[in-house]
Amino acid sequence: MSAHIDLTGQVAVVTGVLGKLGAIWSDALLGAGARVVGLDWTPSVPDAFAAVLERHDADRFHLLEADVTDTGSLRAALARCRAEAGLPTILVNNAGIDQPPSATGGSWLFGDIPAEVSAAVLDVNALGVLRVCQVFGAAMAEAGAGSVINIGSLYGSMAPDPRLYEHLPQDPPFLKPPAYGMSKAASAALTRYLAALWGPAGVRVNTLSPGGVLGGQDPEFRAKFSARVPLRRMAEPRDLTGPLLFLASGMSSYVTGTELLVDGGYVSW
Repeated sequence: MSAHIDLTGQVAVVTGVLGKLGAIWSDALLGAGARVVGLDWTPSVPDAFAAVLERHDADRFHLLEADVTDTGSLRAALARCRAEAGLPTILVNNAGIDQPPSATGGSWLFGDIPAEVSAAVLDVNALGVLRVCQVFGAAMAEAGAGSVINIGSLYGSMAPDPRLYEHLPQDPPFLKPPAYGMSKAASAALTRYLAALWGPAGVRVNTLSPGGVLGGQDPEFRAKFSARVPLRRMAEPRDLTGPLLFLASGMSSYVTGTELLVDGGYVSW
């Protein structure tokens, strides 16, 4: 897809850049010629991300330390972004907290979920997106151009199926935290709000919602999830890059305020 989309001269900001999906978005944007400014709370680059940089011109990637829960650090990062790379024209709100099943436990009965666990998820996944948009998105609107892509989730519009986790030996049984889906639904609502607010300023705002991305899940989970998907498999990185570049580029010049589900047809039945 990147061979057909040219983002040369564009400055793309990716939050939570050192996470699994951050590497996928950065690889796609760098491959299309953009300059990428990655934001993360830690400056330690994992090996998987270093491998991404080896495939591209490293001079087009800038890693800035910033925390989506701290507006002051975001304003400082915007100032550095302007100085080192230029004004952002693409914003990918990727930073987020998820809680997959773990051998170390960390699951509760619904009524026992600690408030601080839910608050932490909402602070990063919902309020974090709001803060980043207030700083970076507002600068794009002031400049009069740009594309904001909020990374959502299948679980922003559908409930997790507890049967997918029944085979896991956890007590109590693993329960996907409700705050995760709540946060992603909130992000999609913010997408619609900002699309209406910033449309006259020339800034498009959309949500890209992956569903079931491969990432070290156990074989039984993968089999059960894939059986629930019409395409009979989980998403791979190559399935996500095309939709991202479509929303980031002029190919979607008349698309705003929408949610693009990349779920293999999961919601079809």
